Amino acid sequence: MTVRFFITICTLLVTGLCALSLGGRVFYLASWALILMISYSLLSLLLARRLLEIRQQADDLKAERGASSTLQVSVRMRSVLPIAPLELHMDLPDGRTTLLLDAGMLRQRTASFPFFLPHVGVVPVGARAVYLSDIFRLFRWRKRQVQPPAEIAVLPRPFDVEKLQFLDRDDGRAIPNRSTEDITSPDDTRKYRDGDPMKRIHWKLSSRKRELVVRRFELPAPPDTLVLMDCADPEGYDNVPDGLSRLKDTLCETALSAAKMQMDGSQPVRVPLYGARAGEFKADRAGSLSLLQEELAYQIFRGGEPFPKVLNVELRRMRRTGATIVVTTRLDPDVVEGVKHIRRSGPSVRFYLVTFRPDDPAYEPLVAQLQRHLVEVCYVTPA
Repeated sequence: MTVRFFITICTLLVTGLCALSLGGRVFYLASWALILMISYSLLSLLLARRLLEIRQQADDLKAERGASSTLQVSVRMRSVLPIAPLELHMDLPDGRTTLLLDAGMLRQRTASFPFFLPHVGVVPVGARAVYLSDIFRLFRWRKRQVQPPAEIAVLPRPFDVEKLQFLDRDDGRAIPNRSTEDITSPDDTRKYRDGDPMKRIHWKLSSRKRELVVRRFELPAPPDTLVLMDCADPEGYDNVPDGLSRLKDTLCETALSAAKMQMDGSQPVRVPLYGARAGEFKADRAGSLSLLQEELAYQIFRGGEPFPKVLNVELRRMRRTGATIVVTTRLDPDVVEGVKHIRRSGPSVRFYLVTFRPDDPAYEPLVAQLQRHLVEVCYVTPA
């Protein structure tokens, strides 16, 4: 019920009292007109709430950041009594908006709402609430059983970064060249070839076959590239317009770009995620990059494990890791110690610091410590 309804009721009471006390036909006519208006308003809304159908869908359920898409809202009214335009309370990436849509009567109408996707994440797009009003605006009811807004996964988009070089002793190609077979994993046998070491000859089988046979061993897998992204609450966005969302975008896109750069070289990549949505991505082909994009889009960067703890936990993987890429918004003594421990374990390390203040003097001594341990430090400023 609206203010107009209470004004109408008060007017009806006045005209009714005047009609009963004075007996004037004009007051009777006004009273009956008000009663018919209220009855029509109530009946039209009852029919509309039952006979109105609303459907909504987005053209794309997945899109890269910076893309545009369109929401299609279809309204079908099967009532013969017209009502006021529908009041749609929309969820759109650029903020909630209230829109009016004329449903008409006994027909179907479709409206298109274009929208822009500025930030990485999962965003609801569509009408979260629909309100019905009669043509006299006496009643305003919320329609139940409205289709929920569509959820669109806004994916990070990669950019070009310099390829990370493995250390000589951890090179994925140098290890097989220097030790072509893993002597701890016998695989099969083959005929002797000039240059094979004598210690690999299978003497028992050679005597049985009356020819030299050597053991063949499995080739060791190339070392992994470990990408560690800080999934905890970002730091350093105070007094920056839309700073938190821009930091999240840059974190995801930097981690994605580093992984893509390694997978383009057929290097296996592992990306453990220690956020509120925990998981781990592992692949060695660039064709799997879309899976990583989705995993990053669903990260909410709230809660999760503290990043210094993540660095210490991942130390156990360093034996099979050829290079480590660290992506974070924080640079403090605890993070520096964790990165130094990783570097001492053997792999090369590249450290991406995502910040709006790359020239902050507080970073200088911490960056110097990392560089003394041969850690490559890179600054990434959000766009």
